Amino acid sequence: MSLRRPPPDAIAPHEYNSKKKRKVAEIHQALSSDPIDVAALRRMAISEGGLLTDEIRCKVWPKLLNVKTDDLPPAPGKELREDNEDYQQVLLDVRRSLRRFPPGMPDEQREGLQEELIDIILQVLQRNPQLHYYQGYHDIVVTFLLVVGERLATALVEKLSTHHLRDFMDPTMDNTKHILNYLMPIIDQVNPELHDFMQSAEVGTIFALSWLITWFGHVLADFRHVVRLYDFFLACHPLMPIYFAAVIVLYREQEVLDCECDMASVHHLLSQIPQDLPYETLISRAGDLFVQFPPSELAREAVQQRAERTAASTFKDFELASAQQRPDTVLRQRFRDRLRVEERTKSILTKPRTNRFVKLAMMGLTVALGAAALAVVKSALEWAPKFELQIFP
Repeated sequence: MSLRRPPPDAIAPHEYNSKKKRKVAEIHQALSSDPIDVAALRRMAISEGGLLTDEIRCKVWPKLLNVKTDDLPPAPGKELREDNEDYQQVLLDVRRSLRRFPPGMPDEQREGLQEELIDIILQVLQRNPQLHYYQGYHDIVVTFLLVVGERLATALVEKLSTHHLRDFMDPTMDNTKHILNYLMPIIDQVNPELHDFMQSAEVGTIFALSWLITWFGHVLADFRHVVRLYDFFLACHPLMPIYFAAVIVLYREQEVLDCECDMASVHHLLSQIPQDLPYETLISRAGDLFVQFPPSELAREAVQQRAERTAASTFKDFELASAQQRPDTVLRQRFRDRLRVEERTKSILTKPRTNRFVKLAMMGLTVALGAAALAVVKSALEWAPKFELQIFP
């Protein structure tokens, strides 16, 4: 089954401008609601074109992450870099990040932003000692810095790091390997022939590692495409980036099948990500696949539930908080939910597996994506074979 679609007919300029104006009006209406209509903001972030401008992102991204813009972290002091065990590695990575800044930016301005980038990373790590820096983290942070500025970026990145990115910031790569291992089951559900070819080539999933842990920021040259994906990922379940990785591979089906069936050839092809992808189509397909093949269904073969509270497994708490954005309501609802979960868990652990279509019908907390819906599920199961690697050269 191919993911390729013919491109949509070109939209006339006046029609595009009209749609854009309507969307901007809907975003401002959602922002002015009491409480904030986070569900509507998610729909706007996911639907065609995303959040449209960085000015809008400055207002909406904090709402998607439930960050209060009137209570930002204080500016860092000079002592931040003293005796910091991560400083030298962060410095090296930031110095290698030249291409992540707009072409033609004056050296003095870029160097100032690089200093701010270092401070954001070190401040988040200092405030959250349970988090561990990884190569590629700076590719995510620089995106927020360029869109919202240093102070707000620090708050957004801190929240993101303790939720969506938390699994990548563990002391080991176990949870990262777990997430990577959803890739092949997604491909298998959609295109068994492509899956079997990749299995025969023994290509594994390492080619997608930098995609996943940088939210594609490290591999896409056009900043517009990066922020469009960030709109999408911020509005969705933490595992959505691995679904997007899968649809890229599926979109390139014929290229892969035309390769020599060996690890080196297939890995080389897939690791060179095209820069002219049909992003809106792939975003829509990723949403479709999330609904059709949710993480809990893909992980059926893994019998043992993970005991750790991973980013995926705690997403419902996070989503509830961001949707309500009224602390007293959130606390009461969370308490009631946990009582229900405790009772439900006792029975679920002893029940046989149910049909996938029954499970899909029972899923709640969805957000619209055109004709599709994105099901928000609470799932994270063990998939991880052991491997060691150097993430970036």
